[in-house]
Amino acid sequence: MQLEKFSINAYKDEQIIMVIRRHWFNILQNIFSAFAMTAFLVGSFFYLPIFFPSFSIAIYHKLFLFGETFFAMMIWALFFLIWIDYYFDVWIVTSERIINVEQKGLFSREISELQLEKIQDISTEVLGVIPTFLNYGNIFIQTAGEKERFLFRCVPNPYRIKDAIMSLQEKKQCKSATELKDLIYDKK
Repeated sequence: MQLEKFSINAYKDEQIIMVIRRHWFNILQNIFSAFAMTAFLVGSFFYLPIFFPSFSIAIYHKLFLFGETFFAMMIWALFFLIWIDYYFDVWIVTSERIINVEQKGLFSREISELQLEKIQDISTEVLGVIPTFLNYGNIFIQTAGEKERFLFRCVPNPYRIKDAIMSLQEKKQCKSATELKDLIYDKK
C-alpha cells in the first residue's frame, strides 16, 4: 500500500511498517443501530396494516409506502456513512512518522502526522469485557508538537502496536544520535 493512495507524500527511504484500521467489532457496534432500524422497518411493513386497517385505503397505502421507502433510503445512507467512516479512518506507521487519516463525513478528511522523535509517551487503554476478550482498545500518543495527543480509537492488538511504535522510536533516536555523533566528529 502506497502513501500516495492517501494523498500523502512519502519521505526518501520511508517504509510503511503497518496500516491500522479500527477493530471489526467497532463497525459491528455502529451497524447494530442500522440493523435495529431495518428490523423496525420490516416489522412495520407487515404488522402496521394489521393493527391499522386504514392503511389499506389507496391514498394512505401510497403514503405509507412512500414513508417506508424514504426510511429505507435513510437506513441505506446510514450504512454507507458508517462504512465510509470505518474504511477511511486509518493510521499509518512508517519508519519516519505516524500518519492519522480521519474521515469526517463524506467530504471532509483530516490528515495529521507525528514524527517519531517527537513522541513523549505512549499508553494503551482496554476497557470492558468484550474489548479484553477480542483484544482491542485505544492507544494514546503524547507529543510536544502542535497536536498534543494522537488517539488510535478501537484498534486491534493495542499492546503489540504500542510496542512496535516504541521500538521504531528507539531505533530512530539511536539513528539520530549516531548521525549527530558523526557530524560532531567530522567537524573536528
